[in-house]
Amino acid sequence: MLRPLPRTRAQLSPEGAEILRLITQRRYPVRLTVHANGRRRYGYWLPLDPATGRGGCYVALPTGECDALHAAGRIVLGDALVDPAKTTYAVQAAARTTVTGRGEAIGRSEATGRSEATGRSTATRRSGAVDSTTFRQALTA
Repeated sequence: MLRPLPRTRAQLSPEGAEILRLITQRRYPVRLTVHANGRRRYGYWLPLDPATGRGGCYVALPTGECDALHAAGRIVLGDALVDPAKTTYAVQAAARTTVTGRGEAIGRSEATGRSEATGRSTATRRSGAVDSTTFRQALTA
């Protein structure tokens, strides 16, 4: 029987850590746009802040850093929205997993014993019931 091995995470650069913080925070949804000519662009829309008069623009993120995060498994891409000129993906932080003493991999919310969304115990997940979110993350990892 195969068991998951703990993955060692490579050290992030300060720029990579800031990008991962932006994606994890989910205050502004980050998207990846792949144009028909192959050009890739990560970015998000920064809404206008009436107090400061700043914003109301598209903010691009460094493509090299974002691609490195994706290659390292730190971020995952959501479902594709296909257009004739481009394809757009939602970008999310990958779920962190922890390996238990029995060699089982569990997600971050299961490690705490409570679901982040509902606040309920995650005993049903441990009993073998498959959560659709976990299943989706397993397919994209």
